Amino acid sequence: MPMATAVLLRLAPLPPHPSPRAPSSPRPALLLPLGRQRSRAAGAIRAAGDGLADQTTVYTGVYGPWSVDVADVREVLLYRAGLVTAAASFLVASSGAFLPAGNPTGDAVRQGADLLYAAGAAGLGLSLVLIHIYVTPIKRFLQALWALGVLGSVGTYALAAQPLDEGLVRYVLEHPGAMWFVGPTFAALTGLVFKEVSMCEMYLTTNVLTGLCYGKLEAGILTFVIPILLLGHLSGLMDDGAKLGLLGVWMALFTVFAARKFQQPIKDDIGDKSVFMFNALPEEEKKALLQKLEAPTEQKLE
Repeated sequence: MPMATAVLLRLAPLPPHPSPRAPSSPRPALLLPLGRQRSRAAGAIRAAGDGLADQTTVYTGVYGPWSVDVADVREVLLYRAGLVTAAASFLVASSGAFLPAGNPTGDAVRQGADLLYAAGAAGLGLSLVLIHIYVTPIKRFLQALWALGVLGSVGTYALAAQPLDEGLVRYVLEHPGAMWFVGPTFAALTGLVFKEVSMCEMYLTTNVLTGLCYGKLEAGILTFVIPILLLGHLSGLMDDGAKLGLLGVWMALFTVFAARKFQQPIKDDIGDKSVFMFNALPEEEKKALLQKLEAPTEQKLE
């Protein structure tokens, strides 16, 4: 980290929005320590990311140049794998609501609903660990919601569903009040989706925090569909037909949402990497860097 700080301190003021620039030789000093540590195994991961990220492109961030490295590719692929796991588990589990009783496939899905729920929760948890959000307290809040929902799910199953010889999913469907305990997991999912539509890229410009979106319509709709359906079930104010309709919309949009993640460049799920590097610096080094970046501006004003 001291080396990264030293490099950042040598940088001149940069434009507020990251933009690609042609690669230069040698590579920027900011990226050299990471390059020296790449192993043969890391090379294999890099090969897996070919076509997903151009690792020779250098981007201009708020606090310095950066590029996508092998660790970034690995994290983003795992983040997206978690989303796919959550979406696939939800899609299969929810399909049981549309299959009639006595249908072999439907019966199998309903019997395995708890396992599918666990797999989806695990995938969501992985994505929440690896998600890139500039405001750390928001990330921690989403993770806390997920943990609270997992604990609530385990407690509901052990103390309420199992004594009645029922599965967790079946119990929640039959006892809407149980949503209070499992609901935080879905609140975390809603927060993740909301991040994609309103906090996808954030940059500091003249001390103002602004968000630039990727224009994901499905993410915007999901932000409302998920809480409306769950609150409708909890309150009992929504009939089964309306719940099935919203569930179908949720299934379709969640599938599109997860699938479209693989159409995005790797860098889009990273954001401005220089911001994360800056946030990781000690306060003294942050102040020194900011003074260095502001100095040329002050000289021009003089």
